[in-house]
Amino acid sequence: MIVQRRAVSAVLTAAALLLTAGCSSGGGGIPGIGGNTVPNGTAPHTAASGRVTEPTPPAKGSVRVLRTVAEGLKTPWGLAPLPDGDLLVSSRDEGTITRIDGKTGQKTELGTVSGVSPAGEGGLLGIALSPDYASDHMVYAYFTSASDNRIVRVRYDDQKPPGEQLSAPDTVFKGIPKGYVHNGGRIAFGPDGMLYAGTGESGRRALAQDKRSLGGKILRLTPEGEPAPGNPFPDSPVYSYGHRNVEGLAWDDRQRLFASEFGQDTWDELNAIKPGDNYGWPDVEGKSSNPAFHNPVAQWHTDEASPSGIAYVDGVIWMAALKGQRLWRIPLKGTRASAAPQAFLTGKYGRLRTVVAAGGNKVWLVTSNTDGRGSPRKGDDRVLEAEVT
Repeated sequence: MIVQRRAVSAVLTAAALLLTAGCSSGGGGIPGIGGNTVPNGTAPHTAASGRVTEPTPPAKGSVRVLRTVAEGLKTPWGLAPLPDGDLLVSSRDEGTITRIDGKTGQKTELGTVSGVSPAGEGGLLGIALSPDYASDHMVYAYFTSASDNRIVRVRYDDQKPPGEQLSAPDTVFKGIPKGYVHNGGRIAFGPDGMLYAGTGESGRRALAQDKRSLGGKILRLTPEGEPAPGNPFPDSPVYSYGHRNVEGLAWDDRQRLFASEFGQDTWDELNAIKPGDNYGWPDVEGKSSNPAFHNPVAQWHTDEASPSGIAYVDGVIWMAALKGQRLWRIPLKGTRASAAPQAFLTGKYGRLRTVVAAGGNKVWLVTSNTDGRGSPRKGDDRVLEAEVT
């Protein structure tokens, strides 16, 4: 783990204290998690009773795939949109990052992230741009090494020849349990500037309930890899626990975090994340009457979902399903589903790994038919652009 600079630490700590002071509602003090934080410029609706209300999206929606942006990809996993409209896509098994021209679909391999040791569900997984990407050109990546799962950052230099544009990785955080299955892998920077990571329990169920373990958790870190200020457990990166395998993270427009989670044989889940809460695995799968466990927003039988990436667009969570081979629409009212989930694209493009908001009412979709569990199709895996409502 790299040593955090004192100046950066001071700034981050001060920022966290300001956010906590401004957002505390008796529910933990993390921005947006208590449900009372509203982003700048967004005014909540106020009912006649004086209570703050939230607009509810339509119960039914639509999906229209506009185009195939690129095809011929091998085990694509993570996607990070660049400021100019191009896309970065990681390859799980090849350990490479490829740049895709957002208009023409032309692919340029930037290079290989050294240290990746792919096997089973492990390899080069989620990627995310640094909050200061415009100045530092850093790309963060979650990958499986020979000994663990870890988060690194590499500098992207597009002035170098293709294949040589990634620097040697700096290890930001390490020690996350690895396994042939359940490696988690989704990373994202939150509205608070902190780095969030979804991990899996690597097939060792008891790790999910062990707050000392990094497996089966959502972690919250500074960009330098330290436990983020304001985390629920002292000096710990653990933000929530009791997870089986988290591969999707997204925030709504009031900065509330949602996460998708693989079940075992019965129920997959979409969860609203509250810091310090226990999400039940392996004691429960899906909804429970036990008040010790935080119940999911929605649940699905595993053959209908096996959820990976999620994105938030206009009051709706969109969830990519692998085994279910479909895109789920979950309309929200606060942190609850406001209507029954609705499925789209069932079987049309095969397994869906990643969905990322593309601005307006559009999303990027990444298929996952070359991951060893799908049936490769003409063009292999691809990136799609879709319009959603």
